[in-house]
Amino acid sequence: MSRAATEIDRLVGIMKKLRSEAGCPWDKQQDIRSLRPYLIEEAYEVLEQMDAVAAGGSFMPLRDELGDLLFQIVFHAQLASEAGEFELADIIQAIADKIEFRHPHVFGDQKAADATEVAGRWVRLKAEERRRKTGRPGSVIDGVPKEAPALMRAERLTEKASRVGFDWKRLEEVRAKLDEELAELDEAIAGGESRRVEEELGDVLFALANLGRFVEVHPEDALRGTIDRFIARFHFIEERLRERGLEPADVTLEEMDGLWDEAKTRAKQA
Repeated sequence: MSRAATEIDRLVGIMKKLRSEAGCPWDKQQDIRSLRPYLIEEAYEVLEQMDAVAAGGSFMPLRDELGDLLFQIVFHAQLASEAGEFELADIIQAIADKIEFRHPHVFGDQKAADATEVAGRWVRLKAEERRRKTGRPGSVIDGVPKEAPALMRAERLTEKASRVGFDWKRLEEVRAKLDEELAELDEAIAGGESRRVEEELGDVLFALANLGRFVEVHPEDALRGTIDRFIARFHFIEERLRERGLEPADVTLEEMDGLWDEAKTRAKQA
């Protein structure tokens, strides 16, 4: 038995004990609904450490967060097992079968010239899977969770639609669409109707997400980066003001803008 199999068996045993009569009161109290926020939290903590590694950080914190996410999967498998539905082994088998089925150019006798051909074949294979499961083909844009962050969801929806040719041909067309949506937003703001402003702002954000896909920048990652920079720069403003015995509310916007520019300059020089 491999080391990975041994440790997975150990983790499954730990989970069973936690849920047993002699186990942990908190773990025994949990159900599918109560675990939902923890699963989401652990997934985002994995994402945070992925960003840290991409920025040159250590892999070790990522290892720990992946472990926390894996524990959530094992926890849900245990709940399903107690309900007589499936085991962790069934989860692993199902994903292994799915990946092999979707890669006939690796695990079968088919050939794929490039990634574009692979993506097109992936759409057809997923449709075949849906037909087997539900008796109907469904939509090529199925499979993007409603709970996903909106920018990420917009990017994935347009990417899925592009696989069947529903897409702009050139970047210039995508950029022109953004200008069009911005003009419509300006018109809505001038009209003062809040519902239409909301709709047009949504169209602008959707167009931006699509633009990000075209320039191969994930909009969700781009926005997270901007948020991180905003937090760092605002903290810089607060720190500099406190050195003078002041708070942001004590100074003018112009003074804060000056410190903001200083923070930007320092970041570029770092």
